[in-house]
Amino acid sequence: MTAPGGDRTDGDGRGRREDEVLRRIEEWRRHKPKLRDEFINSAHGAGGKASASLINAVFLEAFSNPLLETMADGAVLTLPSGERLAFSTDSYVVKPLRFPGGSIGDLAVNGTVNDLSMMGARPQWLSAGFVIEDGFPVAELKAIVADMAAAARKAGVQIVTGDTKVVNKGGADGVYINTAGVGLIPEGVKLDSRSIRPGDKVLVSGKIGDHGVAVLIARGELALEADIPTDSAPLNGVVEALLAAAPNTRFLRDPTRGGVATVCNEFARDAEVSVVLQESALPVRNIVNGACEILGIDPLYVANEGKLIAVVPAEETEAALAAMRSTAVGADAAVIGEIRDDPPGIVIINTHFGGNRIVDMLVGDPLPRIC
Repeated sequence: MTAPGGDRTDGDGRGRREDEVLRRIEEWRRHKPKLRDEFINSAHGAGGKASASLINAVFLEAFSNPLLETMADGAVLTLPSGERLAFSTDSYVVKPLRFPGGSIGDLAVNGTVNDLSMMGARPQWLSAGFVIEDGFPVAELKAIVADMAAAARKAGVQIVTGDTKVVNKGGADGVYINTAGVGLIPEGVKLDSRSIRPGDKVLVSGKIGDHGVAVLIARGELALEADIPTDSAPLNGVVEALLAAAPNTRFLRDPTRGGVATVCNEFARDAEVSVVLQESALPVRNIVNGACEILGIDPLYVANEGKLIAVVPAEETEAALAAMRSTAVGADAAVIGEIRDDPPGIVIINTHFGGNRIVDMLVGDPLPRIC
């Protein structure tokens, strides 16, 4: 017998392992993140358990309202006419500012375009806010802004308003960028993690972990020379194709900070379902796997900036795959798991070795400042 959360066991060992798994499941069900820290640290911005505790204890407590409490990639706003808008914002502090295949500029555009797309919206307009360090080269700023303009043209959006602030030298590590965006949600599109049902399939639009490893290599921290460009790209095209082919798609999310593992944990908890992933089905480049082994981390936790996770009904899986694979950014789309009803709120992965283990949400991100 294989117990969730470990390899095969038997006899008394099996009983102890199953008891431990049941205990962890019960703790997870009752879990509500609490902020115990007196000071902010890097883990609070990493998208894991520490981020959740900060959001719950500080921001949700202060700003609580029904639109915010959905905790989606943005807010769905209904106009008096009945039309629905998606509204999202994000800030970018990636280090270094330029990395293989991209820069903070195109990342800032693609990130907000993708957040809107994950809500089923068609992105239309963006704002851009810059916090620039005193002494930052104008030529470098122009190059970053040119990257933003090119990314906006590619995604079919306009940057229509913005703001600039300059801080003292040493106060911004070069430049930080915030983008906010508005998109139109087509009639009939409704994505909600609570609509996920047992039997649904979990899909990913391509190879995972590229962005996080690309940024890490650019920092020179691994002493590796590898041609791994960021996967940063707009996802509005692949989303439009997916929703046309699989109109009953339950849920979309781009696995940025915290990676695929964090996204799966979030919707498993929201929908009170179990997510069972297949390690053999995960699309990962060999060089990304190798880099993760050196670091001692799992590619499931590495950030992506041009991939999406979709949960679709089983009967629409093939159509969804075909639609994604028909686009450039979805050419390597794959089914990586399925939804089950038990144990609720838990993500399990079936390993290459015939066992399985629980895939928990990390406290912080092993690769900070990758977006």
